[in-house]
Amino acid sequence: MRVVLVTGVSRYLGGRFARELASDPAVERVVGVDVVPPVDSLGAAEFVRADIRNPVIAKVIASADVDTVVHMNVIATPQSMGGRTLMKEVNVIGTMQLLAACQKASSVRKLVVKSSSTVYGASPKDPALFTEEMEPRALPRSGFAKDSVEVEGYVRGFSRRRPDVVVSTLRFANCLGPGVRTPMSAYFELPVIPRILGFDPRLQFVHEDDMIECLRRCTLEDHPGTYNVAGDGVLTLSQAARRTGKPTVSMPGTLLSALGGFGRRTRLVDFSPEQMSFLTYGRGIDTRRMRDRVGFAPHWTTAATFAEFVRSRDMRGPLESERLEAIEDRVLDVLAGGRR
Repeated sequence: MRVVLVTGVSRYLGGRFARELASDPAVERVVGVDVVPPVDSLGAAEFVRADIRNPVIAKVIASADVDTVVHMNVIATPQSMGGRTLMKEVNVIGTMQLLAACQKASSVRKLVVKSSSTVYGASPKDPALFTEEMEPRALPRSGFAKDSVEVEGYVRGFSRRRPDVVVSTLRFANCLGPGVRTPMSAYFELPVIPRILGFDPRLQFVHEDDMIECLRRCTLEDHPGTYNVAGDGVLTLSQAARRTGKPTVSMPGTLLSALGGFGRRTRLVDFSPEQMSFLTYGRGIDTRRMRDRVGFAPHWTTAATFAEFVRSRDMRGPLESERLEAIEDRVLDVLAGGRR
């Protein structure tokens, strides 16, 4: 029976994970922490209002006799946090304080960290698929990607100081699903999808259901190490755009960067520098270690994940396939009538 502490439960994925984990008979107690109460119910999980940037988090861990910590409070959306500065504080300073608390707590025996494949960066010299041992060709220099690199560095340091703790770091591809709101989902929800002229990047996605299941397995089972997690296959940006039925517009990268600045000010979309690199070069990650060591095979492929995302958002753009077929049939009927 485990006592699990989950960070970031006021956000959708953290709250859903805490709620589902609390219903597992192998778990005795789930304590969810965040600076604000969650909008949705946590079910049988308990909520404790606490800021992981504050040393008080050590008291929460000690008082609940926590043996497993699942860190899900590494944030990718600066707009939701009130700006990049506050986001970095939560991501980096918060992780440092959380790990310091875990290091002091003798009860802690497992740490699971929700990381991101953005740690590999995106550049024209990238391999077809990144394995977990590979280093990025160009280190991320800003934003969420840089925060993720720093967070993983602190996690490795913690693992050296507490070799008795099982540490699992999960590098997820871009997550999509009915309830998830991310910079990538906001990008595809634009009425016209902007693309960088001359590039068609490769994309991988992981469904929110598979993300929750992978986190659950690494929480209840011992799988030390770092793992890439993504659905099978890849989509190019042009293929994904066609499946939304929306028109695309190609433009130089400098113009898209300027558009991104406007998007941030109006809170429509966030084209951060790392997002720009990803939309230029894309990224692919190798998931064999996840399958071989964790024994986890995602239920949703990349293509199926994107199709479910399109369906859940009811995307029926003017270029949607059924509409094009209907227009084509109508034109053929008119032409056939003219020949009679």
